[in-house]
Amino acid sequence: MTTSTTASPPHEASAAPVLEVRGIRKTFGGVTALDDIALRLLPGRVHCLAGENGCGKSTLIKIISGVETPDAGEILLDGEPVHRMTPTQALRAGIQVIFQDFSLFPNLTVAENIVLPAAIAERSRLYSARRRRPDAERIVRDLGLDLELDADVETLSVADRQLTAICRALVQDARVIFMDEPTTALTHSEVERLFALVRRLQDRGVALVFVSHKLDEVLAVSQDITVLRSGRLVANGAASDFDVSSLTEAMTGHAIDDSRVVVDVDDEAAPLLDVRGLSLPGAFADVTFQLRPGEVLGLTGLLGSGRGEIADALFGILTPASGTVVLDGVTVRPGSIDAAIRAGLGYVPEDRLTQGLFLDKPIADNIIASSLGAHATARLFLSGARTAATIGELFRRLRIKAPHVQAPVRSLSGGNAQRVVLAKWLATSPKVLILNGPTVGVDVGSKAEILEILRDAARAGMGVIMISDDVPELVSICRRVLVVRRGEIVEELSGDGIDTARIQEVMAA
Repeated sequence: MTTSTTASPPHEASAAPVLEVRGIRKTFGGVTALDDIALRLLPGRVHCLAGENGCGKSTLIKIISGVETPDAGEILLDGEPVHRMTPTQALRAGIQVIFQDFSLFPNLTVAENIVLPAAIAERSRLYSARRRRPDAERIVRDLGLDLELDADVETLSVADRQLTAICRALVQDARVIFMDEPTTALTHSEVERLFALVRRLQDRGVALVFVSHKLDEVLAVSQDITVLRSGRLVANGAASDFDVSSLTEAMTGHAIDDSRVVVDVDDEAAPLLDVRGLSLPGAFADVTFQLRPGEVLGLTGLLGSGRGEIADALFGILTPASGTVVLDGVTVRPGSIDAAIRAGLGYVPEDRLTQGLFLDKPIADNIIASSLGAHATARLFLSGARTAATIGELFRRLRIKAPHVQAPVRSLSGGNAQRVVLAKWLATSPKVLILNGPTVGVDVGSKAEILEILRDAARAGMGVIMISDDVPELVSICRRVLVVRRGEIVEELSGDGIDTARIQEVMAA
């Protein structure tokens, strides 16, 4: 059964493409990143560019936007070949890329962010905010958006920053818009709001390209799909010809079982973690729950619900005003990361790039960064044999895809970077591992493998707490799910109650 596409009537698939690439090939240092890639983008249609991390999607986008030059192949605009695409030429042709970080100026207003890049592209020597403001007002009005033009961007929600980036693209007469992981940090209602805007952009004849790992959303909004795997085009066609299963198989080369698999837990066992009355005014109140050995517990809620702050308090990043955290019979001193680690807590943060990894350091250094004491000799020097054994074992066990352990983390795909963060904390042999958004930005194949790594850890007796708004992910692995709303745990779901529709219903109530 295929997933239906957007209800908005798409433009005809027979229309002439606004942009087309043929026979694109690109190598880096003898490694083939793209091989004979073709892509046709039609006005008024949403095209999904799908594939696992490292498949070549980013390289293709860089070539189309003029950042990289292909070794072979051609780019056509309105049927006419472009001899050499440059970033300036791409912008003038109406090709815009909205990256995950949106590339906005946080200290400028919404209006300034919308119109200033256009002035720069026009090489205007003088900029007048008053003269340019009507352009921002017009595009916001035309799209029917509720954006406060005088608000500083740094004060906006993620959803409103994304809308600002879209307005910025359209004020420069964008004809093709690439959107990289557009729904990663959005709530369910914000995703619906974004999709409504996408339909309005289709009506304006804009060609949109979605790059996303959320396959159900991809199928809901796209009319056309192109799948890359290992730098080659492996599938191409109408979105109605795919469902989640067939799209997953095209991306990975094999079927993935996403059925619910929950690790058995001894209900009579003493709690491994006992949290009582944890409160922090303005963030959360009276958080109380227990976690048993080998249990995978989900903690979910909308953005701003307090779920992340609870995780930060458990790990000592935030200091609660009251309440206790007892781990394996020992009370953990509040507000101390060192105390949390010594007690046996590990924490995979939401932003792995800025909080979880040393990007320019080798994989090996990152893996042992949190367990130096456990790998030290009596003279407080690192034991070369012990560290090498730990690094090698976790590198193999987590199947980190890299040429060697000395490769810098910055060179890894999102899924492999997440595996390094996991390896870093597994090296500490934690009793309880807390993960905030463990598979955000990770492709479907890596996600399945990461969830199985967590199941294996639970089978070995580790307690796992997963903070996530990826509801299907929670359903697939969690024994219980706690739903947080306005800083309070409002419902505990277990057994048959752990259902996608039920969790979303409680979250949004």
